[in-house]
Amino acid sequence: MSIGKLATLGFALAGLSCATAGEDRAPETGGAVNSAPVATSVVLETSKGEIVLELLPEDAPESVVNFLRYVRGGFYNGLIFHRVMPGFMIQAGAMNAEMVSRSTDAFPIPNEAENGLKNLRGALAMARTGDPHSATSEFFINHVDNPVLDHKSRSLSEWGYAVFGRVTSGMDVVDSIAAGATETRGRRRNFPVEPVTIIRAYVP
Repeated sequence: MSIGKLATLGFALAGLSCATAGEDRAPETGGAVNSAPVATSVVLETSKGEIVLELLPEDAPESVVNFLRYVRGGFYNGLIFHRVMPGFMIQAGAMNAEMVSRSTDAFPIPNEAENGLKNLRGALAMARTGDPHSATSEFFINHVDNPVLDHKSRSLSEWGYAVFGRVTSGMDVVDSIAAGATETRGRRRNFPVEPVTIIRAYVP
């Protein structure tokens, strides 16, 4: 991977954080949701079609339970894929089309990138800040194989991004989202000109 693409990668993922407090608040995510059965499938009903995800709780239990907490709480409904980078990934879980961020009171989860799962095309992974253990609500779907995102060591720069699922149906929708034009809005790069909304995320 070229130095230029690595720099873009660093900006795209390492600098991410969840929305700030005081904005559009997340639904309550208490222990009762944690006690719900662990599902292995989630559907993202988007404005461009459905993306069906297979979750991998045996490999990434913390990430799967965390993701399901947001799904079952309705957190993702109405949010968009706010960062779109063809040949890299599409990312969601932070804001709506008006760039209003939806904040969360949930604690960050441990990074499970040591589980051996790879950031291959169609893999579902947790987004985070430069702190390896800072993931909350944001996730991304790999548009291509991205070995640079895989775990290599426990150093800050090589911890990697935890894969916890994969697309089993709807990669054509992922490709369509990735093909959309993007622009820079304020400090946000790679923001879609015509955002794709997650109408509903649910356990089928």
